[in-house]
Amino acid sequence: PKECNGVKIPVDASKPNPNDVEFDNLYLDMNGIIHPCTHPEDKPAPKNEDEMMVAIFEYIDRLFNIVRPRRLLYMAIDGVAPRAKMNQQRSRRFRASKEGMEAAIEKQRVREEILAKGGYLPPEEIKERFDSNCITPGTEFMDNLAKCLRYYIADRLNNDPGWKNLTVILSDASAPGEGEHKIMDYIRRQRAQPNHDPNTHHCLCGADADLIMLGLATHEPNFTIIREEFKPNKPKPCGLCNQFGHDVKDCEGLPREKKGKHDELADSLPCAEGEFIFLRLSVLREYLERELTMASLPFTFDVERSIDDWVFMCFFVGNDFLPHLPSLEIREGAIDRLVNIYKNVVHKTGGYLTESGYVNLQRVQMIMLAVGEVEDSIFKKRKDDEDSFRRRQKEKRKRMKRDQPSFSPGGILTPHALGSRSSPGSQVASNPRQAAYEMRMQNNLSPSVSPNASFTSDGSPSPRGGIKRKVEDSDSEPEPEDNVRLWEAGWKQRYYKNKFDVDAADEKFRRKVVQSYVEGLCWVLRYYYQGCASWKWYYPFHYAPFASDFEGIADMPSDFEKGTKPFKPLEQLMGVFPAASGNFLPPSWRKLMSDPDSSIIDFYPEDFAIDLNGKKYAWQGVALLPFVDERRLRAALEEVYPDLTPEETRRNSLGGDVLFVGKHHPLHDFILELYKTGSTESVDVPPELCHGIQGKFSLDEEAVLPDQVVCSPIPMLKDLTHNAAISINFKDPQFAEDYIFKAVMLPGARKPAPVLKPSDWEKSSNGRQWKPQLGFNRDRRPVHLDPAAFRALGHVMPRGSSGTGVYSNAAPPPATFQGNMYRPLLRGQAQIPKLMSNMRPQDSWRGPPPLFQQQRFDRGVGAEPLLPWNRMLQTQNAAFQPNQYQMLAGPGGYPPRRDDRGGRQ
Repeated sequence: PKECNGVKIPVDASKPNPNDVEFDNLYLDMNGIIHPCTHPEDKPAPKNEDEMMVAIFEYIDRLFNIVRPRRLLYMAIDGVAPRAKMNQQRSRRFRASKEGMEAAIEKQRVREEILAKGGYLPPEEIKERFDSNCITPGTEFMDNLAKCLRYYIADRLNNDPGWKNLTVILSDASAPGEGEHKIMDYIRRQRAQPNHDPNTHHCLCGADADLIMLGLATHEPNFTIIREEFKPNKPKPCGLCNQFGHDVKDCEGLPREKKGKHDELADSLPCAEGEFIFLRLSVLREYLERELTMASLPFTFDVERSIDDWVFMCFFVGNDFLPHLPSLEIREGAIDRLVNIYKNVVHKTGGYLTESGYVNLQRVQMIMLAVGEVEDSIFKKRKDDEDSFRRRQKEKRKRMKRDQPSFSPGGILTPHALGSRSSPGSQVASNPRQAAYEMRMQNNLSPSVSPNASFTSDGSPSPRGGIKRKVEDSDSEPEPEDNVRLWEAGWKQRYYKNKFDVDAADEKFRRKVVQSYVEGLCWVLRYYYQGCASWKWYYPFHYAPFASDFEGIADMPSDFEKGTKPFKPLEQLMGVFPAASGNFLPPSWRKLMSDPDSSIIDFYPEDFAIDLNGKKYAWQGVALLPFVDERRLRAALEEVYPDLTPEETRRNSLGGDVLFVGKHHPLHDFILELYKTGSTESVDVPPELCHGIQGKFSLDEEAVLPDQVVCSPIPMLKDLTHNAAISINFKDPQFAEDYIFKAVMLPGARKPAPVLKPSDWEKSSNGRQWKPQLGFNRDRRPVHLDPAAFRALGHVMPRGSSGTGVYSNAAPPPATFQGNMYRPLLRGQAQIPKLMSNMRPQDSWRGPPPLFQQQRFDRGVGAEPLLPWNRMLQTQNAAFQPNQYQMLAGPGGYPPRRDDRGGRQ
């Protein structure tokens, strides 16, 4: 949005998308928006829940203005997850609670130390610590969020022209399923309908890497992911003094520096607004097709099936439901290793590993045993790489210590980096002459003091200055103890003994672990391609087996219990929350978490071990929490269910999706008529009124209705007194439980034009691959100046002089037209053509060589556009030679690329 005279002018999203692409559907995985808006890492947190909701609204607005969907906006919040996911949720929430408590204690300790030393800290805000665990289905926070989003949607449908003809679906936390999987389920079910447009352009917002796999799994030709660009080492404010540049543990309570002449920049953040990037899956599909194409196959090559196999193999390096195999680390190139093994083995398998989400275990066994053959060498190489890295780090530390001075002066003579005035000891002496005098006098009066000693500005010897620096042992950093030692002989026996507490010779137990892992692989693939196969299944171990243990898996059953139901919201809270987050639960339920006599008290340990499992940091380790026994949990809850209030009972029920439209939408009158007739039966959605969307409508008791006031749940926002939007319950098309959604590209689907050229596969001179085309429109024209601009340019640019301005490198015009080079064209004279950025030798126009062919520019990748002012500097009546522009064409007729040394164009 722009500001004019202090008035904020909003973006008009009804105008064409400035990114040269028009999207049909935008899907928001809302949890990726809720978390950064409620507890941001790079700026001060919102003061209360109302500010959090407004921050969420603004974030959605920004995404909407970038993407500008024309048909559908689908907002999905995580509902109750399958049991397989609850193990990871439980681990995350226990860790978050433990780390939050430890951080609060550390913060209070540092605060007391600083104040005791006389340091300055801003007064502590009296506010309750925000527990991010409340972002879980069933809590009051999520219930309030759903109400706020209903208000937000109604407001935008009434007031924003970009939302005018949009269908909006809200799937809040009461609808079971993870947000991204609710989105995928919607896409799958709509694809199976006869009215679905196979060329719909989808855009999914979310930062999780699994969204890339899910997008590939849809086999939709136009699928784009938008995500916030990750920028490492973003500055974070100190939790005590709110200043940047240090953490809580390093805070010294120094007064804040004045920002600006009158401290007018005090509240401005040093970091710019986050930027977003588009990830085009069509380009990734091009790379994968090139990577996975195999010659001389005993069966027909199908790129769609090979992409499905690639998605399946990525599960081995880690996902939300299974631990990764010990020998496959993504940072060690595990995916490349798996692809190479796959291409070597697939000739023997006789076919693909997967089909529409179902796994062929006999073929998977061949892949896994091939990985198992090199497991020993993988572990040894990992150890060698780690030792080599430590050795280099040790040498680096030695070099740094060798280059440092043996002592540093203190006081006002202490050297400081530019701009580091806030660092300790950097205060300038108020009277330098007096300070120098006191230093001389101190030196005369105290001959016992070393002549190299340094002094503070008050004349006392500096405790920091002039003291020889300790030569610390470069190996002082403690390494985590590793009892398994995978690089030494006997690693398998030690692994099973340490991790599972069983003997490696116990073949029956190993078989049980492998059976569970194989079930998990089948469950995860089915979850990605068909939906949740079982709400009850989960992997019952903290660790994975070895690839070499996958013998005889072809005969293992991979069916799941049918007809399972998800947990209810409050039941899930009992399964994933630690006792410290019990305040989000009803009092009698909370008691089960903390009462020593509770029958399930063992599910809620106050402290728990974290196994680093060969890693360096605690967050990478495995939280060794007890698994929740569903039968024991349900039995304990039966006794406290009667204590629920009507409001808690409502929050504990499972809901569904709600569809919203504005008054200009073709569906508006149809839905309004349903409310007028008061129909209690479900009604089919007329697909011709909403871009082919199909499903069932049923009346909503809490509906947003025209001519009724929509009350604002946020005090700082106004009620909608002239509402024209309408909402209704929406249900996706239903299918039989054994129905299989085909993982194929639909008939009539048109693949986007390929953007990678033959040269993109070749290594460049500096060893890197060429970057593909940036932006959605390969034919985007360069900026064009009109004749008046050319005349103005002629006046300000002194021709023939050796200036140093922006245009000083331009060649002077030919001698023939030294006079008026910008005169109008005569009748019959050839017009100078408009130049497209994708120049081809077969183009109809010809002309003299452009200036960038005469002088080298390193401005980025790709052929340089012929700048308009350079074009005009050429003689206008030059004959067009047919072969003049052949130099532009590289191999295969494509323009030659510049090297990669320049920045992006």
